[in-house]
Amino acid sequence: MKKVYYLSTCTTCKRIMDELGDLISGFEKQDIKTDQMTFEQIDEMKNRNGSYESLFSRKAMKYRSMGLGDKNLSEDDYRKLIREEYTFLKRPVFIDEDQIFVGNSKKTIEELKNILNNSD
Repeated sequence: MKKVYYLSTCTTCKRIMDELGDLISGFEKQDIKTDQMTFEQIDEMKNRNGSYESLFSRKAMKYRSMGLGDKNLSEDDYRKLIREEYTFLKRPVFIDEDQIFVGNSKKTIEELKNILNNSD
């Protein structure tokens, strides 16, 4: 499977996807704002990445406004929050067969580029 979960209104997601260009032409693209993620999709990402917390973005505006920083969140809480509010997904998320790349850090995007440039 080749898939990217992104937010079409996110300038960082747009920039990264433009930067990757043809390297992701074969990827299925899912705008998480208009096509809500299912628990099955979130569970698949968790299984590939190790935890729901690793998929969770604390930079989302709602993180502060909901007072989540003051709470002790469980893995189940992270799972439910990501499903309920798309902005809580650390994005973009690229799945290339058996590998997952979560977030927009320079290191993550460089690793993805290297994999895509070396795949046939």
